[in-house]
Amino acid sequence: MLSKVYSAATIGIDAYVVEVETHVEKQIPGFTVVGLPDNAVKESRERVIAAIKNSGFNYPLRKFTVNLAPADIKKEGSAYDLPIAIGVMVSVELVSFINLEKTILLGELSLDGSLRSVKGALPIAVEAKKLGYQNIILPEESAKEAAIVEGINVYGMTNLKSVVNFLDGELDCIPIKSNINELFSAVNEYSLDFSDVKGQENVKRALEIAAAGGHNILMIGPPGSGKTMLAKRFPSILPPLTFNEALETTKIHSVAGILSSEKSLITERPFRSPHHTVSDAALIGGGSFPRPGEVSFAHHGVLFLDELPEFKKNVLEVMRQPMEDYRVTISRSKMSVDFPANFMLAAAMNPCPCGYLTDPNKECTCNSVMIQRYMGKISGPLLDRIDIHIEVPAVKYKELSSEAESESSVDIRKRVVGARQTQISRFIKLEHINNNADMGTREVREFCKLDTAGRELIKMAMTKLGLSARAYDRILKVSRTIADLENSDKIMTSHISEAIQYRSLDRQLWRH
Repeated sequence: MLSKVYSAATIGIDAYVVEVETHVEKQIPGFTVVGLPDNAVKESRERVIAAIKNSGFNYPLRKFTVNLAPADIKKEGSAYDLPIAIGVMVSVELVSFINLEKTILLGELSLDGSLRSVKGALPIAVEAKKLGYQNIILPEESAKEAAIVEGINVYGMTNLKSVVNFLDGELDCIPIKSNINELFSAVNEYSLDFSDVKGQENVKRALEIAAAGGHNILMIGPPGSGKTMLAKRFPSILPPLTFNEALETTKIHSVAGILSSEKSLITERPFRSPHHTVSDAALIGGGSFPRPGEVSFAHHGVLFLDELPEFKKNVLEVMRQPMEDYRVTISRSKMSVDFPANFMLAAAMNPCPCGYLTDPNKECTCNSVMIQRYMGKISGPLLDRIDIHIEVPAVKYKELSSEAESESSVDIRKRVVGARQTQISRFIKLEHINNNADMGTREVREFCKLDTAGRELIKMAMTKLGLSARAYDRILKVSRTIADLENSDKIMTSHISEAIQYRSLDRQLWRH
């Protein structure tokens, strides 16, 4: 007898349906899985046989052939255990199920028949709903994640026997529901706050501008000046995630298997901080079966690179394409996978190898050659994509000991959200642009028009301060954001003056 049940798998952050066909013959007992299975899928034979026996069913000595279609896509992972087990049981009429045509099954089986969580439950539920499937049966630990998708019945099961009883009609189960409003009720309740930081008002201002316009930012200062402390608080002033942004971010974490079972939806902007020993594959993504990297885990959030020059140069260079396109494309001989990577880069570095070039209280021990070699680790094309360079001076004792309260993240965030709303209205007809940092040359010319005084100021900055040509558009974009924070339709000379101050590396402060 031939049986057919349905499962699903993911490619990138999208899912596709897999038909699990099981053919049985009265020959020498055997169990073969075809359809480009990897080792984890091939090993399902042992898990399925043990799970069926330990769930109280008689496993028949027959020759089983299981086909996973489409057969030209490589299958990986252990989520096919449950559909294979159900397919085997149907093919030998151990049980007689009806109505499996509109049901998706997935789950890893333990040898005792219990079900373990699987990756990619959310994108699979999204695709199942789109294709008209009515039910999805999966492990209880993964059910909350899939239940975010409305319009499809999600059933969380604990073991193989409960699945069989449910499909036979002997067990009543209520579909799991998820309350989206409740999930978003605790949005952005960060434990870290800008009010914790003493002094550094100019750096807080730069971070506020970066958050308001979606600009990448680089902080340069001596050790202990608070660069990392400020960066960790950066997400607390970013606008809240929309539902679509939260869904897309959660899908990435889901397919990678790093989504907590207690957290069915990511409602806060992610903050990723990889160590400087990270490989290019870990940062961008890769592997024989492509997996997302840190730039994708930071999608709609912040990627913080501390000690920027300590990263390998090839690792930094591979970031250039995703910073431009907001996507990572990983190509293999048989497939090409896209992962979203629309993140804000926040980077920190010392001004020189010893770190004390700009510290008035400590003497720098580096010579000019050492400094140039250190700064040269960061290429011009990468700096090209960073709009704001801000100096972070050492904090004075007077500021550290001050009892005055600093402005909280909540207050800063209100201004950021207001500026973002202005930008949403401005770019409402432009699908590919969401904030000022996304503007191309054409949009800069349209939305960043200057008066005569403004043009003269930029001209003087480029000639007198040694600003590079690549800084021109960056200054205009940042000026536009500063104007938005002040609810100004026009870009004033004061906005341009402040934006010019955020091009420290272009002013060649350390290149002597």
